[in-house]
Amino acid sequence: MTEELRELGHAEAPDGDDDLFPEVCNVASFTVPDGMKKTRLDAFLGSVADLSRSRLKRLVEQGDCTVDGTSCTDADFKVRPGQVVTLRMPEASDILVPEDGPLEVVYADEDIAVVNKPAGLTMHPCPSCPTGTLVHRLLSRFPALALQEGPRPGIVHRLDKDTSGLVIIALSERARLRLIEDFAARRVHKTYLAVTRGVPPAEGMSDLPIGRHPTMKTRMAVVPEEKGGRNALTSWSTLYASPSGRFSLLAVRIFTGRTHQIRVHLARAGFPLWGDSVYGPEDKASPAARQLLHAWKLEFSHPVSGTAMSFICPPPEDFPRAMLALERGTRRVILTGMPGCGKSAVLERMEERHIFVWSADRAVAAQYMPGADGWHLMRQRWGNAFFDDGGRVDRAKLTKLLAETPGMRRELERMIHPLVRDSMETFFRKAEAAGEAAAVAEVPLWFETGWTCPGADIAVIVCPDKMRHERLRATRNWSDAKIAAVESWQWKQEDKIAAADLLIHNAGTLDDLDREVDVFLAALSEKGRARGEELCAAWRALWSGEGAQP
Repeated sequence: MTEELRELGHAEAPDGDDDLFPEVCNVASFTVPDGMKKTRLDAFLGSVADLSRSRLKRLVEQGDCTVDGTSCTDADFKVRPGQVVTLRMPEASDILVPEDGPLEVVYADEDIAVVNKPAGLTMHPCPSCPTGTLVHRLLSRFPALALQEGPRPGIVHRLDKDTSGLVIIALSERARLRLIEDFAARRVHKTYLAVTRGVPPAEGMSDLPIGRHPTMKTRMAVVPEEKGGRNALTSWSTLYASPSGRFSLLAVRIFTGRTHQIRVHLARAGFPLWGDSVYGPEDKASPAARQLLHAWKLEFSHPVSGTAMSFICPPPEDFPRAMLALERGTRRVILTGMPGCGKSAVLERMEERHIFVWSADRAVAAQYMPGADGWHLMRQRWGNAFFDDGGRVDRAKLTKLLAETPGMRRELERMIHPLVRDSMETFFRKAEAAGEAAAVAEVPLWFETGWTCPGADIAVIVCPDKMRHERLRATRNWSDAKIAAVESWQWKQEDKIAAADLLIHNAGTLDDLDREVDVFLAALSEKGRARGEELCAAWRALWSGEGAQP
C-alpha cells in the first residue's frame, strides 16, 4: 500500500485523539492513485475505508459499489490507477430521537457548528451506547441535522468518549462533503493538550506506524506497516514541565488520525498520559479520573465560504486540579543549617507532629555499621586506620584523621555521599507512595554537597553563632579548634540564609522552638497554597493564549 494511496483515499479511523469516518457519508468516492498495481476491488476498499473486508465484500456484491460510474458486484475485480471507486454505505435502521442535554456551542452558522465536547460523552450511537450521545444532543439543538442520512449526522471527525474539546459539526450536506475532503487531505489542523507522566524532551515527534494490537483487539499498538500498521505522525512541544519531574503539559499536533494516536505514540516514547489506564500503568492513586487529553485548537477553512477559521478552547477544570495535585504530591522539605543550630531538635518536633522525616546523619551512621556498603568501601581504602577492635568506625579517630590528612575528607565524601543520597531518594519515594502530605529530610551539608531536589523547599535553621558555639562546647564537648575546622568545610550561615526558601529561628527555649516550628509549618502550607493559585492562574493564561510558560 503506497503513501499516495493513503493520502488520496484514506478516511482515518477513530482516535482518542481525533478521527474521520467515511462511513459517516451515505456515499464516499476514492481515486486509485498513480503507480499502484492492479488490485482487487475489495482489497482496495479495505485500504481506504474503515470497514471489515467481509462487510465491504457484501456491499460490493449487493450492488452498493461503482467503478467509474458503472456498477460492479465482483469483489475480485482488479482496479487500475485513475479509476474512481464509489461506495454507498447502508442507511441506519434506527431513527435517532433528539435528547436534551448540556451542549457548549463555540460557533455556529447555517453550515457548521463548533462544539466543546465534554469528557465522558460518547460522540455518536453505537451498539454499546445507543442513546445519550453528542449526536442526540446536537439533533435537539440543530433539528436540520435530521435531514442527513446515516446514524451519525453531522459527524465528520470524532473524539474518544473520555477526550474533551473541540469538534466540528457539519450542519449542511455541502459542508459535510467538503469537510470530509478537507480532513482526508489533512487541511484541518488539530492541536491537543496532553498531561504526561514524566518530562519528555522539550520538542519531539513520532512517526511510528499504528495498527490494531495483535492480541488485544480493543487496543492499538505500534505495528510495522508490513503487518498492517498505518503511517502516523505526531509532534509535540512542552508548554510546562513540573519541577518535580512528575508531569508535563504538552501541545500535541497530529498530522494523521489513527486510533488512539497520541496515546500510543506518547506511551511508546515513555511518557503515557496521566489517567490513561489502557496505555499507561494502573494507578489507583492517580488524581486524573480520565486520560488528560483535550482537543485544544482547531484551524480550518470554512467549507462553504472558504474563510479561515481558528478556535481555541481551554480544558475543563479537571486539568488544573489534577496538575496541581501532581505538582504538590508529597511536599519535600530539606532541613539544613550550621553545626549546633538545633537541626535534631527541629526534626524531633516534626516527628511529634507526625511528619515523615529522614536524617542524613542517621543514614551516614548506618553506612558506618559493620557490613554496610560504606563500611566495606572504607575498609578497602584505609584498612583499620579508624576502626576499633570490634570493627566499628571510631568517630574520634576518624575526625582526627580528617583534620590531619589533606584530601581525605573529600575522598570519604565521594564514597559515602552517593549512598546517602540514594537513601534520601528512597525516603522521598516511600513518602510519595504512602501519600504523605510532607516529608522532611535533614541534610547538614545540603549546600556543600551540590545536591538538588526539584520542587523542594530549603529550610535553614538560624541560630546566633555565639549560642551555637556554646551548645557545641556544652553538649558535644567540641573545642574551639574543632568548631573552626568543621565550620571551615561549610558555607557561612549568612550564605545559607540567603539561599533558603524558608527560615526557622532557634534562639530561645524549647517552648519557643515549638512555636517556631508551628509558624514554619503554617508558612509552608501558605506557600503551597499561594504557589498553587499562582500555577493554576498561569496554566489558565497559557492555554487561553494569554500567557507565557509559568
